Amino acid sequence: MTTLYERAAPPVPLAARRSPAGPVLALLWAGAAAVLVLWWTGTGSVVGAAGWLTGAGRIAGLLCGYSCAVLVGLMARVPLLERRVGSDRVARWHAMAGRYTVCLLLAHIGLILTGYAAQDSASLWHEAVTVVLDYPDMLKATAGTVILLAVGVTSARAVRRRTGHEFWYYLHLLTYAAVFLAFGHQLALGNDLSGNAVATAAWYTLYLGVAALVLWFRILTPVRLNLRHRLRVESVHQEARGVWSVVVAGRKLDQLGAQAGQFFRWRFLAEGLRWTSTPYSLSAPPRSDRMRITVKALGDHSAAVALLRPGTRVWAEGPYGSLTGDRRTSSKALLIGGGVGITPLRALFETLPGEVTLLYRARTVEDLALGGELEAVARWRGAKVHYALNGPDGQRPSITAGSLRAAVPDLAGHDVYLCGPHGFAQDLYEELRAAGVPDRRIHHESFEL
Repeated sequence: MTTLYERAAPPVPLAARRSPAGPVLALLWAGAAAVLVLWWTGTGSVVGAAGWLTGAGRIAGLLCGYSCAVLVGLMARVPLLERRVGSDRVARWHAMAGRYTVCLLLAHIGLILTGYAAQDSASLWHEAVTVVLDYPDMLKATAGTVILLAVGVTSARAVRRRTGHEFWYYLHLLTYAAVFLAFGHQLALGNDLSGNAVATAAWYTLYLGVAALVLWFRILTPVRLNLRHRLRVESVHQEARGVWSVVVAGRKLDQLGAQAGQFFRWRFLAEGLRWTSTPYSLSAPPRSDRMRITVKALGDHSAAVALLRPGTRVWAEGPYGSLTGDRRTSSKALLIGGGVGITPLRALFETLPGEVTLLYRARTVEDLALGGELEAVARWRGAKVHYALNGPDGQRPSITAGSLRAAVPDLAGHDVYLCGPHGFAQDLYEELRAAGVPDRRIHHESFEL
């Protein structure tokens, strides 16, 4: 394996594609509107405080049931969403849908119980016990509610930072069980669904369709990928201080359709790693027989990657992500990478067509991962590489709108691909906007929710 990872063919211009994010969001909100129409057409006159409370609880319940389906659908890793909309945007949608779901769930419980209690002239506690123990499918629905609330609490940023990734990940998977447990009571007790054959069929179609997406893209597609391509670790190389590259070999990898800038979710079948699936970007253009990732030791999992041995089996899912040449709108591009965020940009630097400039932010020269490859690619394609390193006293260089315009003439006419820590990317985004770069030309993926 050469340091340059076998230089790719010259970049070939690609036609830019529009993101389907707008139509997808419109479709999701149209579904919510259809749920409200379902309630409106199935509701007669509302009388008294108890009637209004119960009606509001029914609306919240219907929207919560719909939101549960959307929540699971966004977890299905559908290629149209993961590759065209972008994994980071889908992750944000999923997080937002989760917040909506929990709020609607709490509103549904509170409003329905209060309405029932007012109607029966009973206490909230008595009504809650009666509903849970005597109503059909409510014990299962209660179990599903507890799971959903637990997932919601552990997904809050403050809590998630204090829990291990593995605990959060496997608890998150229980969302499937929660939705399954709660489904029965929606049909048994939902006035808008019970006795309405068309609405019931639509509800079944919604949930079975989402289940089919999960089964196909989360289970069957990864199984097919790994049985067909038989991925194994070929070699591990140190690139910089605490940074390692892993070359993964396999069969017919060009049929994966992976592009520079994308990532896979990797599960290395070695001790201490087999139970965790972690996203790592491709740090070189994919080949027909191998792919490469570059990992910085930031935790137990990423540090253990350096200890992988050749021959270790690899389970991968993907490719995912939309930080690719498909996003470009101009023949000129500026790539800005911070730290290990250089990895997807390294692959783009080699393959992105047109005039390309790279800005690499790192602490010291020793922290420049893949620096030799970047220089070689720059010489080969006549591109420019700029470095932003700390001064001798450790002071960080200031990357401002003015310095960016000075380094890159006609900056506003460039597509900018940005990858790095969340704070770094946020600061650079503000400076790029101040420098006159349109929002549509700043391309960035982040997994900070």
